[in-house]
Amino acid sequence: MTYRKHFFMTAYELKLEAPWDQVKDMIQEVNPDLTDEDLRYEKGKEKELLERVARKLGKNIDDTKGWIESVSHNTGLAG
Repeated sequence: MTYRKHFFMTAYELKLEAPWDQVKDMIQEVNPDLTDEDLRYEKGKEKELLERVARKLGKNIDDTKGWIESVSHNTGLAG
């Protein structure tokens, strides 16, 4: 695997401490404007998820990824 391909794969990989369904529920508690469709997660398609959520929140992908990961690490404490 080339460095470039490896970077691309890991750049969008979500590091979650909780199952996605639980993280999704916590995200929707904090931001009810995010729909189930916005938060549709498919393994290997993290980039698409991050792009949808970032667009809806008006944030960049890096900030969105960090926010989602913080929700999973802080079980309901991220805001």
